[in-house]
Amino acid sequence: MALTKRKDITLGSGKLYAQEYTGTTVPETEAICTDDNILGYISGGATLSYKPTLYTAKDDLGLVSKTVLTAEEVTLKSGVMTWDGNTLAKLSATARVTETDAASGKPAKRSVKIGGVDNADGKKYVLCFKHADKDGKRELYVRIVGKNQSGFEIAFVKDKETVIDAEFAADPMDAEGTLIYYDEVYTA
Repeated sequence: MALTKRKDITLGSGKLYAQEYTGTTVPETEAICTDDNILGYISGGATLSYKPTLYTAKDDLGLVSKTVLTAEEVTLKSGVMTWDGNTLAKLSATARVTETDAASGKPAKRSVKIGGVDNADGKKYVLCFKHADKDGKRELYVRIVGKNQSGFEIAFVKDKETVIDAEFAADPMDAEGTLIYYDEVYTA
C-alpha cells in the first residue's frame, strides 16, 4: 500500500510495553509489543511530550537575530492501572524483587524492597506505546529509551481504581541523538 496523506482521526488509548534496554540497538515494535512486555494496562491514556529549548541572540536595535536549538526533552507519561511488584521494579531504580512459589508449601509470594541509593540498578527501558485504530486500518507506535524519573504514588481509595502515574524521560538511543521513534503501520 502506498503511503498517502490521510485524514484519519486518532481516537482512543492503547497499550504500553516495556523491555529492558541493553544499550545496543532499539528493538523493532514487533519485538517489544508482546504480552510478556506489557508494563500494565493503562488508565487515562498516554502523553508523549517533546519540548525544545531555543536560544535567540538579538542585537540591541532588533535588526538581526539568530535562533538555535540548544536542547531537547522528551517524556512519555501514562497511568498504569494493572500493576504488580515487577512493574514497581521498572518504575524505581532501587527496587529489588524476590519471589517464592507455592512449591515450598507456603503461598506464592512476591516481595519488593525499594530504597537505598546504593541499590540503584542504572537500568533503562525501551518503552513502546501502541495505538490501534478501531477500524483495524492503522496502528501507531511510539518508542523511547529511558527510565521513570518522576517517582510514583500509590493511592488506595475506596471508590476508585489504583493507578500509578509513570513519567519516563527519554535518553538518546542512537549516534544521531534520536529521542523518539514514531511508526505508522497501515494494514488496509
